[in-house]
Amino acid sequence: MSVSLPSAGSPGYWSLLGAMALAAFLFSWQPPREVSAALVGLGYLGLCAQAWQYHRRLRSPPIGGDILCVAYASQGGQARHLAERSAAQLNEAGLTAQALPLNELSERDLQRISHLLLVASTYGEGEAPDNAARFEQYLNTSNGPLTQLKYAMLALGDSRYRHFCGFAKRLDLRLRERGALALFDRLDADRGDASILRQWQRQLSQLTGDTTYQQWQTAAFEPWTLARRTNLNPDSQGLPVFHLQLTPASGRLDWQAGDIAEIGPCQPLEKVASLLQQLQLNGAHCLADGRTLAWHLARRRLPADLDGLEAASAEQLLASLPLLPHRDYSIASIPADGHLDLLVRCMTYPDGSLGLASGWLCQHAAAGTEIDLRIRANPGFRLAENCGPLILIGNGTGLAGLRAHLRERQQLGQHGHWLLFGERNAAHDSFFREELETWRRTGHLARLDLVFSRDQAERLYVQHRLRDAADELRAWVNNGAHILLCGSLEGMGREIDTLLHGLLGTRQMTELMASGHYRRDLY
Repeated sequence: MSVSLPSAGSPGYWSLLGAMALAAFLFSWQPPREVSAALVGLGYLGLCAQAWQYHRRLRSPPIGGDILCVAYASQGGQARHLAERSAAQLNEAGLTAQALPLNELSERDLQRISHLLLVASTYGEGEAPDNAARFEQYLNTSNGPLTQLKYAMLALGDSRYRHFCGFAKRLDLRLRERGALALFDRLDADRGDASILRQWQRQLSQLTGDTTYQQWQTAAFEPWTLARRTNLNPDSQGLPVFHLQLTPASGRLDWQAGDIAEIGPCQPLEKVASLLQQLQLNGAHCLADGRTLAWHLARRRLPADLDGLEAASAEQLLASLPLLPHRDYSIASIPADGHLDLLVRCMTYPDGSLGLASGWLCQHAAAGTEIDLRIRANPGFRLAENCGPLILIGNGTGLAGLRAHLRERQQLGQHGHWLLFGERNAAHDSFFREELETWRRTGHLARLDLVFSRDQAERLYVQHRLRDAADELRAWVNNGAHILLCGSLEGMGREIDTLLHGLLGTRQMTELMASGHYRRDLY
């Protein structure tokens, strides 16, 4: 058996020398037997403690540097499990991530790390789990700024309790008070809500840029029909934007303004037909679930080469091909409209190929085609029935989520809102212009600011118009207005958030976030 000794100069090395000196002293001095036993026991315990700390440091790399920390507050094990799965997803995407209990993070760690992911459950009526109570204590007692820290939080709770996600909400508020920047709005998962967990995975993929992750929990898509598709910006300098209307096969229309449509994209039919021909397989062959082989292949990543697949059966082929990842889109309508509306920009890659989901929705799928769709509740971007005036800020296809809220407020008879929206050119990129102008004439919109960045020599954006209206912004907020921000995370989203903190102050922004008066849907 080999024995690993501490290196010279390490704490374990000096503890070992101390123990040896103690032993030598005891051999040269003959105290009473009880004293000898006590001294030997104390020396042994000290040596064990130092050895444990030494090997623990070997086993757990230090937080910081290139390691992304995924900290969990877990009482029953669910938060730990999800934190470990989060770290695994980040590692698979090429980052180096480590999951650890929240109590293992020190104040010094918080001061030096730049990114932190938190998976926090709540114990009992708003209490901290045992492995997070000490962290909350020094988070509250220290007032040092955490302006270098960026974080995201997944909260786990049970809405049947009075203080739903109470511990996580306190953490979120305190981190913001100390200047930490939330990368995304906190996600509150009620009893492990699968749709919220999928949203958390999507946020992880935004951090890594890898959208090929395997979903932890999947929900079945439902068949919807693409009823109508209209190009909203012909001849635009930008990529084409389409207004899509979809109807459910079930006839059931059930969502709220702010919710998300998750689309299951499909491969173009010609790509599927080409693969079937190369493998000499019958696409009309029905599998055990009653679906055809071609139907299943359209929903999977197709192989770049056919090595090893030439003799594969239909079942073997499908088993070797992962499902395509879903894509999220803000819903632009309300159930009373009788259909689900989407605003989709058709993305292209440098080689000219179309985006996976946007290409399917905007080009490949013909009118009348079946679309795989499921609706995900998005509590963080929903509003209470009586919430007062709205300040709605967005750009590009972010108008979709804002439009749904305006239609919902119109249905409720609540008028007098303020919309700030930006795009490229008024001549080509005035999405829903007639509807917006009608709302302004009737007073549903008390103020409408449309900003077109390319219509003048100097580029102007929504954030510039908001900055110029700072006094009016403060007056609306002081009168109880809710601020809704929807659109691109990079650029507009981050700049508007920074601007709001500057115009209103960190303290007021913290209060707006805590009360739900500031909500974001950024992507």
